[in-house]
Amino acid sequence: MTVRAAVIGLGIMGRRMLEHMAKHPGYEPVAVWDPDPDAYQAAHAIAQGAEITTSAEDAIAAADVVYLACPPGPRKAYALAAASAGKAVFLEKPLGIDVRESEGLVAGLKDSGVPAAVNFTQAAGAALTDVSRAAHAGKLGKLVGADIIVTYASWPREWQKAADWLRFRDEGGMTREVISHFLFFSERILGPLSVVWARPSYPIVSDLCETHMLARLENADGIPVSIMASVGGAQPDRQELTIKGTLASRRITDFYIDARSDGGEFTEPTQRPSDPRGSSLKAQLDDLLLCIARMPNRLATPDEALRVQKLVEAMLVEKP
Repeated sequence: MTVRAAVIGLGIMGRRMLEHMAKHPGYEPVAVWDPDPDAYQAAHAIAQGAEITTSAEDAIAAADVVYLACPPGPRKAYALAAASAGKAVFLEKPLGIDVRESEGLVAGLKDSGVPAAVNFTQAAGAALTDVSRAAHAGKLGKLVGADIIVTYASWPREWQKAADWLRFRDEGGMTREVISHFLFFSERILGPLSVVWARPSYPIVSDLCETHMLARLENADGIPVSIMASVGGAQPDRQELTIKGTLASRRITDFYIDARSDGGEFTEPTQRPSDPRGSSLKAQLDDLLLCIARMPNRLATPDEALRVQKLVEAMLVEKP
């Protein structure tokens, strides 16, 4: 039987997930909702069988699993409403922006007993699976650190500009939206991290999000994760994480492209899929079915997402 799915929030992420749910044999998109009526036309073209409901509550009532792609602010309320109705919950990241609120969300999801996961898109992908396997098998040698480098000509990027909240300090910014993915990946390899120091830079207009981030984090053994992120200048996007070992290192570029070095140039050990994003989203949806069935899966847990959120929010505090 297919799982009936509802999507709340029909921006770029909501439409992407709706598209891949419609393609996946395990799902039937049955309901969509967004507070902006203009969002419905594109969603209807993607999944014509899905009902455009008049409220988020109606969308929740129609489904077995609710995917939340709304901005972080209202995410807790919708997630707990879905959980109280006995629906499985799949949340977009970040889990939230207020740590106490998110702690309450995680506690509420646990109390409800419903299956719940957070969409860190690399969780079920081939890159994280393969790097984790290599690291734990000792193929990288002794792990000595990780480097996260993120640079953009502008933020939000052109394809994100419809989501206006991404440019504001309260909910948006590249640290929450992009660096969080690589922090999640790093914790899967190195274990829980803590912030040693962080230096965000903000524009003069005080309500806008950070333009630069320098930070050092460490795991329990003192292995460092170094972060350098910046916005500005004519350049292509650069998004990469390097997990460094004494025998070999692995570099993940643009979330999906995995390359290996034993001291020379980085080379890709396997052929890239023709549609890396599509392959990654399918893997996420495959594992979401396992999560809904209460079976072992690779998706990010709410506890993992909360840990990443705490790191991110600690990094974003402006230092005197």
